[in-house]
Amino acid sequence: MKLGIQRTLRKWLLRGNNVYCPCCGKHFFAFWFFGKPIRFNAQCPACNSLERHRLIWLFLFGENKLITTSTKLLHIAPEKVFFKKFIREKQMQYFPADKFTTGHHYPRKTKKIDILNITYPDDFFDSILCCHVLEHVDNDMQAIKEFYRVLKSGGWAILQVPIDYNRADTFEDKNITAPEEREKYFGQHDHLRLYGRDYPQRLMRAGFKVECIDFCRSFSEENQKRFGLDRNDGIIYFCKK
Repeated sequence: MKLGIQRTLRKWLLRGNNVYCPCCGKHFFAFWFFGKPIRFNAQCPACNSLERHRLIWLFLFGENKLITTSTKLLHIAPEKVFFKKFIREKQMQYFPADKFTTGHHYPRKTKKIDILNITYPDDFFDSILCCHVLEHVDNDMQAIKEFYRVLKSGGWAILQVPIDYNRADTFEDKNITAPEEREKYFGQHDHLRLYGRDYPQRLMRAGFKVECIDFCRSFSEENQKRFGLDRNDGIIYFCKK
């Protein structure tokens, strides 16, 4: 789509009151399309949040009120919409981290960390937020074990990944290396596996107690549409140590 047409459509979307983004607090006629294949009513025209971001935002800052000013939070591959919220919390101990920290799309103050070998001691963080990262990691089980190690006893982690709920078992094949083949089998050229319904068991093997919360369906269908949530990807994997 030509840039001029996109700009015109975005301006049009900014009018109206049909949908509401809880991340930026703005109303729109509709959310923007996004993804491959294209998902309609997916991306916020103002803050660029997607369905999964709005779902997690509502979970964190709704009735649960999981984030407090005293929380020591490790945030892997920090999404800007969350980063802007957390970095303003002066009393909160916020640790944004990524393996790669160069380029304009990385928020300032992001610390370089390899989640296969996290450079913090045992039982250090109160909470961990990691959304759509593990599918990019060669040894995801090692990363999950590292999350468990650095999390305090009684702490929580939200570890989200894209899941094919039609698949019982996670599929991975290290012989699949070509980008076009990875896109064919794993859904994206830089994904290393396609998670199935056994994902919670992978988390539990590291020691986590896992609660699979179908949080999207806790909202009425009207509010699911209003917040731009995806009923087919509405489960929060809430891990406790």
